[in-house]
Amino acid sequence: MADSLADATPADVVRFRHALAAFPSGVTIVTTGDRDGRWWGFTATSFCSLSIDPPLVLVCLAKTASCHEAFLTAGSWVVHVVPAHRSDLARRFGTSGIDKFAGGDFEPDPLGNPVFSDAAAILHCDTFARHDGGDHTILVGRVTGTSANGHAPTVYFHRAFHALDREAPTAAGGARDEPVAATGRG
Repeated sequence: MADSLADATPADVVRFRHALAAFPSGVTIVTTGDRDGRWWGFTATSFCSLSIDPPLVLVCLAKTASCHEAFLTAGSWVVHVVPAHRSDLARRFGTSGIDKFAGGDFEPDPLGNPVFSDAAAILHCDTFARHDGGDHTILVGRVTGTSANGHAPTVYFHRAFHALDREAPTAAGGARDEPVAATGRG
């Protein structure tokens, strides 16, 4: 594999994308509001937990995205795990040049950030750090609040959205009320 796309052959790029498509990812919509009250958002499959103490998550945003500047200056943002019954939202937020909030599915939180209350899970984040990630910016958020409603999430696999075949257990249904996260320990 070449060191950069400038050095890569078209076959290298195709093989790289094909390999990445074999890894299923959760689907999120990330939203924020700017100083003028305008709402911004994007669909991301590059999202994961980063730390339990402090509670950190990361998400990657393309530098070419129209909302990139808004997230570079945002002090807070919200991550929504897209429920399987609303993969249409993931498509909408993955499309440039349209009003992503046109459906009326979002309401402002106390900080003015748009929130989709029917998401499978919601994580409210304060910006903790931003890092260069090649053609993306890595946004690291300190989680300040969460909620989950048990909806099955949308997953992205082989360049298509898929639904998991069952709902998540709820705390009342016997699930542990303790978060489980990959820690990178072997």
